[in-house]
Amino acid sequence: MKKKINVKILIICIIIPLVVGGLSSLFMMGSNQYNDLLLPTFAPPGWLFPVMWTILYILMGISCYLIFISNDKDKNKALIVYALQLFINSLWTLFFFRLEWYLFSFFWLILLLVLIIYMIYCFFPINKKASLLQIPYLIWVLFASYLNLGIYILNR
Repeated sequence: MKKKINVKILIICIIIPLVVGGLSSLFMMGSNQYNDLLLPTFAPPGWLFPVMWTILYILMGISCYLIFISNDKDKNKALIVYALQLFINSLWTLFFFRLEWYLFSFFWLILLLVLIIYMIYCFFPINKKASLLQIPYLIWVLFASYLNLGIYILNR
């Protein structure tokens, strides 16, 4: 038997990461920095980032919803890990674009990767679909780590 979707909670769960991502993007306002940097091979055009992040934040919100509506005894721990990784994610933009701490930003992404992997691990026993929805996010942050390290090396 399938549970009825609680549209209000689903929308809230999707809006939260979108708002966090939108607020963190304010650190980039007026910055054309990405286009001015020496970029590593396979660096995508700047316009792709907001598109990808919007998709990823929607997937994160859906994933969060699946955990939130569960009756699992560990759901609160999983949601705390989710919130923590979202907070760590939001600060990367400040460190990279506003402060231009490229090496620090790379290590910050390593911390984020560890938290994403742990979040997936926490989500899996509660809801396998929720954990699998985080895989594109993990892959994108791995790619972002490559870009971040490449930018540090090429622009120091």
